[in-house]
Amino acid sequence: MKSKRTKVAHKNLLVTILSFLLFTYAHSQDSPVALKDLDYHFSVARKYQNQDNIEKALQAIQKATEYAEKNEDEKGLIDCFHHYAFLYLKLNNVDRSKFYWERTKVLLKDIAYPYGSSENKYLEAIYLYLDKNNFQAEEKLSEAKRLSNDRNLLNRIALTQANINFQKTNFLKASRYYNALIVNSDIYEKDYFSTQGYLGLAKINSLDNPEDCIKYCLEALPLARKNEFIKELLEANSLLSTAYEDIGDYNSSLRANKDLIKIKDSLYAAINVKAKERTANDIHIEGLEEDVKNLVKKNLEQEQSITRSESTNIVAFAILVIISLLAVSLYRNNQIKIKTNNLLQKTNTELEIAKDKAVKAMEAKTNFLSTVSHELRTPLYAVTGLTNLLLEENPTQSQKDHLKSLKFSGDYLLNFINDILQVNKIDAQKLETLQIEFNLRKTIRDVIDSLQQSAKSNNTSLTLAYDKNMSRTHLGDPIKISQILINLIGNAIKFTKNGSVVVTVKELKRIEDICTIYFEVKDTGIGISEELQENIFDSFEQGSIQINREYGGTGLGLTIVKNLLGLFGSDINLESKKGVGSAFSFEIKLVCKDQNTDNPDDDFSPREFIFEGLHLLIVEDNKINQVITKKMLSKKGMTSDIANNGTEGVELTRINNYDAILMDIHMPGISGVEATIEIRKFNTEIPIIALTAISLDDSVENFYAAGCDDIVTKPFKPEYFYQKIGENIFNKKTT
Repeated sequence: MKSKRTKVAHKNLLVTILSFLLFTYAHSQDSPVALKDLDYHFSVARKYQNQDNIEKALQAIQKATEYAEKNEDEKGLIDCFHHYAFLYLKLNNVDRSKFYWERTKVLLKDIAYPYGSSENKYLEAIYLYLDKNNFQAEEKLSEAKRLSNDRNLLNRIALTQANINFQKTNFLKASRYYNALIVNSDIYEKDYFSTQGYLGLAKINSLDNPEDCIKYCLEALPLARKNEFIKELLEANSLLSTAYEDIGDYNSSLRANKDLIKIKDSLYAAINVKAKERTANDIHIEGLEEDVKNLVKKNLEQEQSITRSESTNIVAFAILVIISLLAVSLYRNNQIKIKTNNLLQKTNTELEIAKDKAVKAMEAKTNFLSTVSHELRTPLYAVTGLTNLLLEENPTQSQKDHLKSLKFSGDYLLNFINDILQVNKIDAQKLETLQIEFNLRKTIRDVIDSLQQSAKSNNTSLTLAYDKNMSRTHLGDPIKISQILINLIGNAIKFTKNGSVVVTVKELKRIEDICTIYFEVKDTGIGISEELQENIFDSFEQGSIQINREYGGTGLGLTIVKNLLGLFGSDINLESKKGVGSAFSFEIKLVCKDQNTDNPDDDFSPREFIFEGLHLLIVEDNKINQVITKKMLSKKGMTSDIANNGTEGVELTRINNYDAILMDIHMPGISGVEATIEIRKFNTEIPIIALTAISLDDSVENFYAAGCDDIVTKPFKPEYFYQKIGENIFNKKTT
């Protein structure tokens, strides 16, 4: 009788657990693991999600999850759960979306993953926005932006900020975000964000400006049709129908209405809406079958255990007698344990307090170094700029010697500031690798060209040995590759006099479209002894005080190289012999976009530009910087106008014709980013070059997303400044 009651109780428990799992558990684990990698499945999921085909999007994420679990990739699993959360939001199933979001919060407690934490904050902001808690939502979006500078995530955040401001009826601010989305440079969802930007502006203008509403809808429709954005097609035609009716164009309104009805009557609207909900639930429930089987197995084992327990009661009683005899001894041991635990708890509390103080000290150090390095750039721009101008005005020999010393000191201080800012960004986890198309050979050639003058000063030859059979176009992060090479080649030149520096780049292997590229910087300089090689990559470590006094430098270059290579999952290798030379090498995996073809453009060389007759606009609030920049332009025969702030810059651009705009970013009133967005509304062709002292919180991705064509960091070398102006004016005219 007892056994029967036990079985009934177990069955009831099993039913309860099954019901709980059906409403709370996750995805299927029965399908075979996909052969593709995570990025491929995420790309497929994004495509179907934007087409509102949630069924196929869920299937893609299901395969990605299996791949991440098989490879024990915790970060990949976090990304998969975030995708699930977004997809269930598309199905208006907020509870299930929050279930996956909660799972990522638990996983993120045990792993340092800035991008995952940023996406988690972004999801929380969306939940708050759906509950109309707009202020709290905007706070979470700001936290998300501080954690990651991923371009795709920043565009999604910008879209959410636009929608929040639209919901708050702050249409001016919403328009800025929608305009920024229209000119986005996202590598995954460029057309999707542009479509959302046009539709957002259309919705704003539908209230009192039907003509502009029609204009933006007609921009959105081709993008939506090309990419099969069904939901956006419905919205655009609905807005067009109403807007045409408002201006009295009833024939066009009727056509838009017919298109709207046709889409609604299509297979997607009539059948697939229910099918995708059913399939989503199928996928969700499929994954529970194995868990239920495991629970049944455990339930049977538990039932058998109960049966066995009855036969062990007698043995347990005998053991209890023996345990009683040991009670006194155990009591004494327990007292000792309690005292020890109290001591450990006190020690742990002290350690927690010390840890909090250390974290706060680190944050204070980071903010201090960021502020100091940023603020030093503005006066340093005046020092280096005026020094260069004075050197070109035929000074006396004694004055020239003093000016050269001043220029050397300014350049040294600039390099020191750049190194500190770079290390500070690495310590604050503000760096992540980009994924953009670039020409690797041109990137390396630009670095070598910029260092040729330093090599000549040391009577050292600087050459490049480049594998001509490599692809011409790669997908990766050219900025960080340039930073790595600048530090390694600059070091090699500094410690090599009357010798040679050879940069070797070749392809080691290729698997499908993934290429392993080998880089080596070899010099005939002073070399590094074996006992010093172990610590050479530590911060502020140059081997010895004598080397620091003779050659100068901060000792941060190799530390930066090591940390940047860590972002690529790579290590730096060193082979060196004192008095003979050194060879630094590393490998980086890049996506190869195409095979190399013979092209004369591959032999890059600095181009000579004729600047006479050009007329530029300088947008700068600092009076000394205005004078220096204007003087540098006039040296090359260029004329210029000056705008003291972003608002003046927008107005002058509206009424005058300029060949280019030099835009400062940090200004009172509207910033350079906001001014660029406003200019791009009425002029999309004029080159805009950002001149800025980049700080810790600045993201170059935001500058490009706003519409800047290029970025020059202040203070800069004159030759680099002129080269950027020429490239952006004359190259743009020839394309």
